[in-house]
Amino acid sequence: MSIIDEFRVELQNRKHSGRYRQLKKERQGIDFFSNDYLGFAQNEEFKDRLHALVLQYPESILGATGSRLISGNSDLQMEIEQFIANQHGFESALLFPSGYNANLALFSTLPKKSDTILLDEKVHRSVYDGCRLSPANRWKFRHNNLDHLEELLKKATGHIWVGIESLYSMDGDFAPIQDIAALCQQYSAALIVDEAHAIGTCGLGLVDHFGLQNQVFATVITYGKSMGLSGASILGSSSLIAYLINYSSTFIYTTGMPDFHALAIKASYDFLKDNELLIYGLQANVKQFLPIEEVDASPFRSPIIPIRFPDSRDLEKAVELLEKQRILSYAIKHPTVAKEEEMLRISIHSFNTKEEIGLLKNSLKEIKNE
Repeated sequence: MSIIDEFRVELQNRKHSGRYRQLKKERQGIDFFSNDYLGFAQNEEFKDRLHALVLQYPESILGATGSRLISGNSDLQMEIEQFIANQHGFESALLFPSGYNANLALFSTLPKKSDTILLDEKVHRSVYDGCRLSPANRWKFRHNNLDHLEELLKKATGHIWVGIESLYSMDGDFAPIQDIAALCQQYSAALIVDEAHAIGTCGLGLVDHFGLQNQVFATVITYGKSMGLSGASILGSSSLIAYLINYSSTFIYTTGMPDFHALAIKASYDFLKDNELLIYGLQANVKQFLPIEEVDASPFRSPIIPIRFPDSRDLEKAVELLEKQRILSYAIKHPTVAKEEEMLRISIHSFNTKEEIGLLKNSLKEIKNE
């Protein structure tokens, strides 16, 4: 059997299991599936600010022409990296084209052969992929389970690296980040926090909210969700950033981003500062959707709500029924999550109206009762 024939068999098997992925044309409807939590990506005032930047810096939209260590660097990007670091209370920052690239850089570069990496079992796939490029030992601890984490911390050898998300992208729950940070300090472990879904939804993220900058080794901030753009930055000490510049293949061997990318990221921080009411609007909408008994005890409420179906066929049916109501949703299936955890992933936004949220709640009740 040829390689292509093997591909066809695997793809056919995936179709039969109902887990075949394919790109779809844009759909019109009520958005309950994007990560545009604060509506930046559709905000006309934000678009106007970006348009003004293009007019002010027309050359910034062009390519960087090389890696940042050769011809692809600029004073502007370095200034904006320092601006980002200052915003979050860290010494330094380094820009990356995506959160995936940033996590790949950290976990493929930092842990060495004699080290141990401890990952929350539900941390993002990019973290696991980064670890595959590292020779370090890698263990998983049960999701948000402090006892299991401490048990592994006691057994770990070499330098210990702990990877978590502050707000988990699938389950939508918060990490007990203060307790994890304290445990990591107790066992001299380096804590790396992915704040992809907490930036914007929780102000500047939970590391900033709880003032944990001195207890966190590195933080990943991404701009493709609440901030309405794309790209990411790694925050940490000046020594960490210098080390990544010298040793991270993900940084060294890729073309730098256009200056406009960095300018837009700075604009998104300014826009967030000027529009903090959007965060309160988001929190109010989450509160409307969630029954009181399901509201998390965190100072923020998660806009990510998983709705699980025991049968994947019911999950597909739910997506179709919601679409008939012009409600856009997305089914999360294995292997993204475990088979028993397949779900409808609902995202609440600041721009969703009370009527839209009411329609979603009523539609889900009907689906569950069928």
